[in-house]
Amino acid sequence: MAAPSPDSLDIITSDGVRLAARLFLPADQPLRAIVLHPAVGVAQDYYARFAAWLTEAHQAAVLTYDYRDFGASASAHLKASNASMALWGAVDQDAALTTLCARFPGLPVWVIGHSHGGMYVPFHAEAERVERIVTVASGLPYWTRHPLGYMPQVLAFWWLIGPAATAVLGYLPGKAMGLGADLPKDVYWQWRRWCLSPGYYRRDWGKALPVPDLGRVTCDVTLVSLADDQMMPPRQVRELATSYPAARVVHRTITPAEIGAKAIGHLRLFSERNQKAWPLLFSAT
Repeated sequence: MAAPSPDSLDIITSDGVRLAARLFLPADQPLRAIVLHPAVGVAQDYYARFAAWLTEAHQAAVLTYDYRDFGASASAHLKASNASMALWGAVDQDAALTTLCARFPGLPVWVIGHSHGGMYVPFHAEAERVERIVTVASGLPYWTRHPLGYMPQVLAFWWLIGPAATAVLGYLPGKAMGLGADLPKDVYWQWRRWCLSPGYYRRDWGKALPVPDLGRVTCDVTLVSLADDQMMPPRQVRELATSYPAARVVHRTITPAEIGAKAIGHLRLFSERNQKAWPLLFSAT
């Protein structure tokens, strides 16, 4: 399937930052509008095939974008960035959802969030416009709760190579560490603080993050976990339900065997080779 040529546009955040975005449109009038919030360190290009599929399978207008100081939204060297996990989630995601709602005022709105992208709807101004939320590999991680075989990577990332390299270079050298992308220093330091804290981002509610009104989200929420995801195991995905206490929440785990794959892991579900999994994201069983 060839991805359609999306319209390029800019999203302007509440603090005046420009985010590079693309809008994928179906051949006919859209029946719904979908914003796709990306994972940390994953550029919007990765989601293009999935966005194109959504335009056909769900006759949807689909908005993808890059967080500030990352991907097509990068405007300066990472060492000069003040981006953080909180800004990406509470401000940049809010701007993307607000832009989509303004562009399609009469359409039902869906949110699809990958990892970091699935955690922040209660913080967003247009939360009550959202009709459906699907999160993929989003959860409340805590460093001691990863599988034992994954612990060497956890220890290196949070206690050894990660902090040492970030302190020396002024940014996280994610490419060299096998993460696929370099990241701003404050993204790394805040991410580290949250992953070393029970409750994850809740430790910064009322500080770096506003206190969310969790009761504002009352729509259908599907929490999708991947059975072989060591970074965000299914039990950590299930715990994200505590951030959506007023919603109708369903948890669904996809196994590699279901889609004839050898592995899926934390990041590969949206790759074209795993497209057999895409319809399962909208199945409650």
